[in-house]
Amino acid sequence: MTARPEGHPMNGLEMFSLQGRTAVVTGATRGIGLAMATALAEAGADIIAVGSTPPAPESQIARAIADRGRGFEALGADLADRDAVARLAGQLREREPDILINNGGTIRRHPAATHRDDDWDHVLDVNLRSQFVLSREVGRGFVERGRGKVIFTASLLSFQGGIMVPGYTASKSAIAGLTKALASEWATSGVNVNAIAPGYIATDNTTALREDPVRNEAILGRIPAGRWGAAADLAGATVFLSSAASDYVNGIVLPVDGGWLAR
Repeated sequence: MTARPEGHPMNGLEMFSLQGRTAVVTGATRGIGLAMATALAEAGADIIAVGSTPPAPESQIARAIADRGRGFEALGADLADRDAVARLAGQLREREPDILINNGGTIRRHPAATHRDDDWDHVLDVNLRSQFVLSREVGRGFVERGRGKVIFTASLLSFQGGIMVPGYTASKSAIAGLTKALASEWATSGVNVNAIAPGYIATDNTTALREDPVRNEAILGRIPAGRWGAAADLAGATVFLSSAASDYVNGIVLPVDGGWLAR
């Protein structure tokens, strides 16, 4: 997204338009990623959707983008497979997107005292290493062209410790740091790097929490908004950080949490 000259006026909703832009969304087939990709398409962007396997033409994400009249391309990569991530990075560099949404992630729930090394390695590979590699390779093109938006999906556990998810917490805390590190290097090249920290969102990753009566009640009791978030609650923040409206926003981790951190 071309940086605007200082003081150049932009009218109302124009600054949120993504017409003519291409956005990559990893983990795009369901939950938060699906909602993010759909919101970007609503704002005018063509979508490159990345799943563990390429989303099929009849998939929900493909239909959602087609219904909005935007271009759609499906790519597949196992984000725990380093060779697959390298291939995906090369494919994305060739396509020269304008926006990279690093959303694909995973979680393994075990007490720290019995948390296995392979679970730790898997979570860190998916949630941190793959996202750095994709950001580095796509971001290099952004820096060369003098424009681009990188958005990470962080977490409330970028700020807090969590329970029984040491690998996940470590990875999401690192994502907050990586967001700041890349923003510090790339802002002068017209590249914005930021993150969104979803609160407790009703997705597959939180099924176990919502089905546990004690944990569910404790979580709801701390959310000022009084409800679990929906994936669609991430739409506005995603479009904002992908658009010219955020051209002077660098290195933030934006909570969308119903007020959880405020309490």
